[in-house]
Amino acid sequence: MAEAIAYFRGNFVPLSEAKVSVMTHALHYGTAVFEGIRGNWNEKEGKIFIFRMREHYERFLQGCRIMMLDIPQSAEELCAITVELIQRCGYLEDLYIRPLAYKSAERVANLKLHELDSDFTLMAVPFGSYIDTEGAIKCCTSSWRRIDDTMIPPRVKISGHYVNSILAKTEAVLAGFDEAIMLTHDGNVSEGSGENLFMVLNGTLHTPLVADNNLTGITRDSAMTLARNELGLEIVERRIRRSELYLADEIFLTGTAAHVTPVGFIDSRPVGDGDVGPVTKKLRNLYIELIRGNNPRYRHWCVEVPLESG
Repeated sequence: MAEAIAYFRGNFVPLSEAKVSVMTHALHYGTAVFEGIRGNWNEKEGKIFIFRMREHYERFLQGCRIMMLDIPQSAEELCAITVELIQRCGYLEDLYIRPLAYKSAERVANLKLHELDSDFTLMAVPFGSYIDTEGAIKCCTSSWRRIDDTMIPPRVKISGHYVNSILAKTEAVLAGFDEAIMLTHDGNVSEGSGENLFMVLNGTLHTPLVADNNLTGITRDSAMTLARNELGLEIVERRIRRSELYLADEIFLTGTAAHVTPVGFIDSRPVGDGDVGPVTKKLRNLYIELIRGNNPRYRHWCVEVPLESG
């Protein structure tokens, strides 16, 4: 029987008992760093495959360094805690794994990171599709501009800066779209509200520079590796203007939650024929198979977690 469990203050406890005070600094000021990690159920093997877990925790610790979050665990120790949590929970389905480091001091009106205590917690919840639609999605360019690295570093997952993405996503959905595409302050394409962006043009794969205020995406890196090694595509990282999106042969988004998501329309203009393009389809199929441990060439990207099924 599956059970909702969290790792909280150094112990495994029922998720319902993992609570913090309303005085917690991170609740008031967004002084936290998180990750989203996928655990993918493979029924044939009776295992959860955690995709690129170490890379996620390495980025997580980079965020902790930026935010002066002093947690004692190494990446290896965080991976071990995660495997134990998944085994204790016993879920036999796809999971979203959420580590969170946060300023746990119960103090308000204090804006000095170095004076505040830190803590770490971890949970895993059943998780299906991130965007509830089949086929290619509809996107709009957001009126909300992507935050700049000189404001809050977007290359890691700092809790406070996700308000930027939340405003953009909410605006898009209320306007009848599935997702928002965010631009930098000088009008270059940055990324989706929670995904990196790729554009196929004349057989070449283009993606915005990380310097255009992107998250250093692990799924982004995976897609680039697959495109290069499996499809033989040239990949160009460069500045992309909004108008170029209207002329693309294909566009797709990548992210831990979104996987590889095809885009059929941008600002009510069709991308290609408005359906899933051939490059996107091949990449998506490759990706979905390998994250479940079904591609031996990329099995090293997965951590296997055997589970009891009975």
